[in-house]
Amino acid sequence: MKTIDELLAEGVKGKRVFVRADLNVPLDQGRITDDGRIRAVQPTIAKLAASGARVIVASHLGRPKGAPDPAFSLAPAAARLGELLGADVAFATDTVGASAKETVAALTDGQVAVIENLRFNPGETAKDDAERGAFADRLAELADVYVGDGFGAVHRKHASVFDLPARLPHAAGYLIATEVGVLKKLTDEVKRPYVVVLGGAKVSDKLAVIDELLGKADRILIGGGMAYTFLKALGHEVGISLLQEDQIPKVTEYMQRAKDTGVELVLPVDVLVSKDFPDLKGKTPADFETVAADKIPADKEGLDIGPKTRELYASKIADAETVFWNGPVGVFEHPDYAGGTTAIAQALVDSNAFTVVGGGDSAAAVRILGFDENAFGHISTGGGASLEYLEGKTLPGLAALEG
Repeated sequence: MKTIDELLAEGVKGKRVFVRADLNVPLDQGRITDDGRIRAVQPTIAKLAASGARVIVASHLGRPKGAPDPAFSLAPAAARLGELLGADVAFATDTVGASAKETVAALTDGQVAVIENLRFNPGETAKDDAERGAFADRLAELADVYVGDGFGAVHRKHASVFDLPARLPHAAGYLIATEVGVLKKLTDEVKRPYVVVLGGAKVSDKLAVIDELLGKADRILIGGGMAYTFLKALGHEVGISLLQEDQIPKVTEYMQRAKDTGVELVLPVDVLVSKDFPDLKGKTPADFETVAADKIPADKEGLDIGPKTRELYASKIADAETVFWNGPVGVFEHPDYAGGTTAIAQALVDSNAFTVVGGGDSAAAVRILGFDENAFGHISTGGGASLEYLEGKTLPGLAALEG
């Protein structure tokens, strides 16, 4: 895989460099609530601009249905990128149309432009190779060189991720190089004990990575909505908690495999429950009951790991040399149910391990809860991409850059 430093050594002054970034940031009525992904790609863009490239930044945002939708415009991300760069960033109001062509043509050496959301064009995500390729051809007309730095999208076989690098000289940006280096420390160069913390809503989203980690991790700590499928598999009442009944056989199999292979699979021993979530206005502390994990009332929902589980999980993390965490262990967006996720983050900070926060909601959680990002070994920008890498899958965007 060619590095951006090798590309820079060849010279990029005056060249149109297409940077496939991941600016898929959360928005609240047009306001960015977490700019982590923009900050993560900034070093690559800044270095290219400083080297005299004419930089064209492209990304997706959300899941528009192949047509323009103002709710998913990249305009706020472009404005924030300009603030971080300390320079004006031009914005094209389409992807490969008149605005994109005019905006790119107007760039001078060292200037940066962002084109509109790639997913406004159906060719970006098309299953049909020819349709996707046709869109990649039009994107290729905008540039001379391609730099892949949108790690959060490398597990997608999309036009700008997979097809476009084949049409232009290409290299990997700083972010992708960092992300891949970190993931190798979780697969090929693991220091032990190796502890994995898995949360999130659906156990089905994590089955493949659990399958892979049962042969690699020393301990797997389970939290979040997915924990209730494990508890149900043990025969416990889980009330109205999130539950995937169809996954119980697979979860049961994994728990047996963990025993057979000596992997410590740790489940919550207590949980916070309520029967009124998300309507919690006017509730008192008595409404936020803590119960043993095998004593969840039939009319209540588990929403966070309890205090005993927080202490247990912290103790399982304390002596680790490597920790990977993907998925919050409670509904951290609500202060009454943020305690578990806060405790996990604090345990990572307090450990002497190499700690990796695996993107998505986990990355947002550590920022929203006020943790210093520098207190962690690495905060990934790609939750799904990280998981698929750990599952041993070939990621289309990485394969394209290696080609």
